[in-house]
Amino acid sequence: MNTTTTRSAEKEIAVLGGMLMLPITLGLMLGGPAVMITHGVMADQARQHPSVLVMLAGALALFLGIFTCPGYFTLEPKQGRLLLLFGNYLGTVKRAGFYWTNPFNTKTLISLRSRNLEGEQLKVNDKRGNPIEIAVVVVWHVADTAQASFDVEDYEEYVKVQSESAVRHLASCYAYDDGDQEEQVTLRGHAAEVSVALKAELEERLAKAGVVIEEARLTHLAYAPEIAGAMLRRQQAEAVIAARTKIVQGAVSMVELALKHIEANGMVKLDDERKAAMVSNLLVVLCGETEAQPVINAGTLYG
Repeated sequence: MNTTTTRSAEKEIAVLGGMLMLPITLGLMLGGPAVMITHGVMADQARQHPSVLVMLAGALALFLGIFTCPGYFTLEPKQGRLLLLFGNYLGTVKRAGFYWTNPFNTKTLISLRSRNLEGEQLKVNDKRGNPIEIAVVVVWHVADTAQASFDVEDYEEYVKVQSESAVRHLASCYAYDDGDQEEQVTLRGHAAEVSVALKAELEERLAKAGVVIEEARLTHLAYAPEIAGAMLRRQQAEAVIAARTKIVQGAVSMVELALKHIEANGMVKLDDERKAAMVSNLLVVLCGETEAQPVINAGTLYG
């Protein structure tokens, strides 16, 4: 059985300007009582009963003036008014200003301004199954007021829940760091790529709510406390190994260069045994963590 969901579509609607209707409202509210009072005074002076029709007309004018008052509304920049008449969507007013519409219309105010969603720290498992703590901040705004109002129950709560779900899914797709593997996107080492992926997933999830994602980035990333100590020792060990490897590579290249210069200049003729001893001594000097104490061989006193 195939089911299709029809998404709501926003449409902008034109309404009357408030300054155009304001004189009419004031005329009705002031003119009605004025007519009734004036007619009553004139009838009293003429010792006649006031005309029922005139009094009703004045009361009707006053009633109409009061009736038009709820139709006025104002809009600030980056706001929208969604208009409904007895449950039917009429349209959305987005231009800032002072307006008047049918008093029977329901006028729902929706902010179109950018908002920050600072997510809570979530404890999730990364791609390798390691427990980590992660938090994000999402900048978003409502672009389609009809979808935000009709296609989801509460678009603010919808954004919050879907953002948390997207973060959990994102964390499961990437490892926290490289570890023993190279050339892979990780949460710690590739923040820009991860942010792009997070934004794309949020846009897909929140499209039905009429929400546009402006920015999404990680604000907190760390191993969970129960494994933080072990992972810190592993990172320290990896750093020490990387540093020692670099030192050894440099020392070997320096020893090789020294031997080439000695042989090229013909300073000393070295056999294999003396070359091995020289290489060993140079490597000890260059790779040692403390300064070497040289022993100077000045020869013997007697031949």
